[in-house]
Amino acid sequence: MLDTSESKTTSVVRAISGSVETTPIWLMRQAGRYLPEYRKIRERTGSFLELCYTPELAAEVTLQPIRRFDFDAAIIFSDILVVPNAMGRDVQFVEGDGPKLEPLELGEFDSLDVNSTASTFEPVFKAIELARRDLAPQKSLIGFCGAPWTVATYMIAGHGTKDQAPARLMAARYPDAFDRLLDRLVAVSADYLIGQLKAGVNVVQVFDSWVGALDELGFQRWCIDPTAEIVARVRHQFPDAVIIGFPKGAGLMLERYVVGAGVNAVGLDWTVPLSFARDRLHQHVALQGNLDPLILQVGGLALDRAVDRIMAALGDGRFVFNLGHGIVPQTPIAHVQQLVDRVRGWSGALT
Repeated sequence: MLDTSESKTTSVVRAISGSVETTPIWLMRQAGRYLPEYRKIRERTGSFLELCYTPELAAEVTLQPIRRFDFDAAIIFSDILVVPNAMGRDVQFVEGDGPKLEPLELGEFDSLDVNSTASTFEPVFKAIELARRDLAPQKSLIGFCGAPWTVATYMIAGHGTKDQAPARLMAARYPDAFDRLLDRLVAVSADYLIGQLKAGVNVVQVFDSWVGALDELGFQRWCIDPTAEIVARVRHQFPDAVIIGFPKGAGLMLERYVVGAGVNAVGLDWTVPLSFARDRLHQHVALQGNLDPLILQVGGLALDRAVDRIMAALGDGRFVFNLGHGIVPQTPIAHVQQLVDRVRGWSGALT
């Protein structure tokens, strides 16, 4: 288990607490297909999940972007769908087509395994131990899980969808049963995050990628309430746990989220107005974000200007620079280095 005093020395943790002079930076999906060293390792594995469940390779992939760009944090290489996989659902990743699961039927909710997940998670915990061992003490190691709503959308539809209609229909028709499904996902997800913290991560992030499909009441019931319960369970074991929430697409409900979910920081997608983030959210939590990944792909003057706008609006408070979602595979490596250099060298002058 990571020593608590060591955890508090990492720049991301200190930035979230408000006690760092420079803005730290890491990027979602910073380990991935845009890196040739990642593609080389991926070619050696039979499947994406095999890579996630091979501790030595997962740890190596986790550290690759740190070696290349000297980011302030590494995020353990895994996937949010290891949770349903641990609960007994078959999960496959089809090249070019994304994740595929057998759609979860209403009558299967109560039979999901919530007590035998440790063996599935163990390779992830081992990868965390290996990555933490080789990561400099001042660098944060970030663990994560998918939020119950987002994971449920994949489980019910069997794949990603544009409007999450299968999960929305299920929740509307059978709200009490849907509550039970999310309760199971809360229990397993909280245990998973606790295990990651025990293994050595400094920070955990809860990804809720599909909350933009929810109405106001659904957002409270299916997004905020389950996330708050995960946070409470984690803090019961780790009272000082640093938890980032990322409710992508939450829009105007972001303020309700940061007040109700209990997280230390909130990740902002690229559609969140900087003035709204500064004036309505920063008083409640630290902020993380929110560069458009396609601006990173474009690079050049557009990238410099976008970085400057974000830093001018948010860089003088509790802030971690990141993207508004993950790096796209087509991103040139030189643009990532440009981004890192711009954030680290930012002087306060807009260009």
